[in-house]
Amino acid sequence: MESQFGIIAMIERSYYATYPLLIMSIVCLAIIFERAWALWGIQGKAAKLADSLITPLRQGKFNEALQATQARSTPAERVYHGLIAAAQTLDRDQLTEIDEERRFQETLEFKRYVWVLATSGSSAPFIGLFGTVVGILESFQSMAIMGTGGFSVVAAGISEALIATALGLAVAIVAVIFYNYFSVKIENINALLQINGDRLIDAALQGRQSSGR
Repeated sequence: MESQFGIIAMIERSYYATYPLLIMSIVCLAIIFERAWALWGIQGKAAKLADSLITPLRQGKFNEALQATQARSTPAERVYHGLIAAAQTLDRDQLTEIDEERRFQETLEFKRYVWVLATSGSSAPFIGLFGTVVGILESFQSMAIMGTGGFSVVAAGISEALIATALGLAVAIVAVIFYNYFSVKIENINALLQINGDRLIDAALQGRQSSGR
């Protein structure tokens, strides 16, 4: 009886709902770890890089600033490099448009796979509920066919079916929490890049005036 109502045994009996939920949970965990690693340290590196570029830009040393962002291995380097390269000839409005375009491209990369967490968070409870409803229907059907057993048979079937709902809620809770976390983090990174981009534009325009370009 104990093995019959073990977690693994109940998951196996509700396979039509629990197996998809298990696959969904594995995918969500993989995305969570991948996005956490990809977004780690971006804000600190972006702020530090921007601070190091302000002085040479104010002095009109655009080549020096370009060399500092030449690798373009981080989002900040890619945004700042394009901005600095154009800052030697374009006006403020044009530079602002370039900054927005570069940040938009990087934001799309930041949001990669995050939509899966939102989809999982909204659909997992319904998948679990579907498994529970089917399990309860099977329990009543079994009782109707056998004609005996009463509430004990139904209760056993319901306890097995509810595992699908529990698993669906667990997947949804984790997915929604991390979706909201990544959404806020991406907004903060984008805001930081925008602020630093404005600082670099101001510094570059000052450098152009001082060098007479």
